Amino acid sequence: MEKFLSKSFVWMRREYNDFKLLMRSIPSLTITLFVLSVVCANLMANKELINYKYVALDCGTVFSWIMFLCMDVICKRWGGKASLKVSVLALVINLGVCLSFALLALAPGMWGSFYDSGLEEVNVALNATFGGSWYVVLGSSLAFLISSLVNAGLNSWIGATTKLAGFKAFALRSYVSTALAQLVDNLIFTTTVSKIFFGWTWTQVIVCALIQAVWELLCEVLFSGLGYKIVCSWEQEQVGQEYLNTKKSL
Repeated sequence: MEKFLSKSFVWMRREYNDFKLLMRSIPSLTITLFVLSVVCANLMANKELINYKYVALDCGTVFSWIMFLCMDVICKRWGGKASLKVSVLALVINLGVCLSFALLALAPGMWGSFYDSGLEEVNVALNATFGGSWYVVLGSSLAFLISSLVNAGLNSWIGATTKLAGFKAFALRSYVSTALAQLVDNLIFTTTVSKIFFGWTWTQVIVCALIQAVWELLCEVLFSGLGYKIVCSWEQEQVGQEYLNTKKSL
């Protein structure tokens, strides 16, 4: 047991130092956009964008593609493990924000919109929206964690095995990993939340998951050129090279 604890402590210390160096290596704007996209996607998922028969999109999809583009550029420059670590950081921060919103929703004060309408229902609705539901937070967190793992693993594997170079290589690994990861994300969320708690049929779950995945992939395709240019600039300026050198020396 003592030997096991000693090895565990060494591993935790090494991972902690690795994480600190990674946070110093990735540009702060990238991490900020990543975290904000996760928080905004989670919050705006409360409002529907399109709802027609089997076609359903929530407003969170406007932000969700940003997090996957951030994962793709981080994965391209620093590897899949780095992408996954930043994803876990974003998830932890998002859970902290959700907890803060839930606690503040219990505060007895009035929302600003109450003074415009004078209706108590406005306060109730806003508290419910920002307070959230535990199963929505649980479903979205589980979906994001697993899809991040799928995206990082698949993106890294394609990057290591493809013979393509330049933008074609970046596009291939980004499009394929994003398409599958987004599909996994949507399937997990619609199954754990929409089907179990809202009574969706399996047809609704599958069709809506596919439609959202296609929509988010199209957004990724539209902005992938920008992502590739950012990665190229990082490589030319040797941004985060210390982290890469440290990983090579291990």
